Amino acid sequence: MKREFGKEQPYIRAGIFKIRIPGIHVGFEKVDFMQGLLLCAVCLGMIPILQEYLGMPFEVAMTIVVINGLLYFMHIVLGDPIIPGWVTPAIPLVILYLNQFDIGVERVHALIAFQMSLGALAILLGITGLGQRVATIVPDAMKSGIIIGAGIAAVNSVLIDGGRFEQAPISIIVCTGVGFYLLFSSHFKSQRNLNTFTKVLANLGSLPIIALAIVIAPLVGEVPWPKIEWGFTTLAFGELFNNWTIFGLGMPPLEMFILSLPSVVSTYIIVFGDVIQAKCLLDDASKKRPDEHIDFNANRSNIIFGARNVLMGIFGPTITLCGPLAAAMQVVVCERFKLGAQTMKSIHDGAISYRYGTALGYFLLPIVTLVKPVLGIALAATLLIQGFVSFRVGVTKSRTVNDLGVAGVMAAVIATKGAAWGLAAGIILCIFVNLGKSNRHESAISAELEASNTHDTLKLKS
Repeated sequence: MKREFGKEQPYIRAGIFKIRIPGIHVGFEKVDFMQGLLLCAVCLGMIPILQEYLGMPFEVAMTIVVINGLLYFMHIVLGDPIIPGWVTPAIPLVILYLNQFDIGVERVHALIAFQMSLGALAILLGITGLGQRVATIVPDAMKSGIIIGAGIAAVNSVLIDGGRFEQAPISIIVCTGVGFYLLFSSHFKSQRNLNTFTKVLANLGSLPIIALAIVIAPLVGEVPWPKIEWGFTTLAFGELFNNWTIFGLGMPPLEMFILSLPSVVSTYIIVFGDVIQAKCLLDDASKKRPDEHIDFNANRSNIIFGARNVLMGIFGPTITLCGPLAAAMQVVVCERFKLGAQTMKSIHDGAISYRYGTALGYFLLPIVTLVKPVLGIALAATLLIQGFVSFRVGVTKSRTVNDLGVAGVMAAVIATKGAAWGLAAGIILCIFVNLGKSNRHESAISAELEASNTHDTLKLKS
């Protein structure tokens, strides 16, 4: 269906939702489909996490990847013009929480309770419109502490004794180093528009890391060469439902839902950062395309990713959780959208076409078997990069040096004792450190920062 200039892509209204039927209200973009087909390998990084921390067989973990991938379409079909993904920064927090429970039924129950509680909280805040207010109530120091704590936990999970770094140190160092260069280096940013190759490389997100690992890791003898198989992926719905869901294990006990709440609150604070980022990316894109009005509703997004988490908690619990944004690919799609209607007719077309590609890729056995040996290496590189991002973002959330001090202590407690102790430490520190704080003190922050960082001034902004 065609839209009028400056109007929204056609839809069927259903309360807060705007239903768009594939093939009728949204079209197909070949470029975004091909990128999704290649980058489905990134989504497969969920598998080694589920294998290591839940003891899942490969086929069961693959089945969860497929269920999660199909639920991605909920956002575009129900009105959100975004590419959803994991809650990547929260993965270390979830792992810290799960490590309190013995691997087996108890740990699976703990994950089910955690994911369903997170989903219920997001739905509640979306329906009531309280999501934005909750985010503003939490002090900056505590936001900073949660994000930095997740970063510390991410790095620790790779470097601990017996961790993934000891299994493949050379591959992880090389792949992570290349990843840092491509994602964060000022030199590469200055060269990214040099030619077609660098432009493509800049838009591939984590895929170059996986491609490099496929070559480097077997060369140095840290993993075997991949054995390519032809055909389609084998799924294990029966085993999944019988051994890893409420259908075979029953509902978790009530105390597990209660125990999960501190970690759930911490995770939601991280998730809401993705909601804000999604809105900023879409607002920026819409400035270049007056022909299409983009409607992003944070409350609707909360309800949708909340529903995804509840459904995954029921049918296929996953440590990566269900988040509102796959930031790297959202940036790529938005950049293509900015080029005009001749490149992408609607932002909804690009978003759903990308997910068409990833969904198809899950079922293609040659792709799955090609990346299978290096998924653990790719995951380690991803967690180290996530640690870097968490430190950088977490520090900028602090507005004062006192905020940063509180955040540092809180982060250390989270990384070593878990979210419950971390939240308690953050609340107590915020109360005592900020007791009697005056406006004059706030105005003196810049001078305080200069005095406390004589060699390398630390610039902090909200």
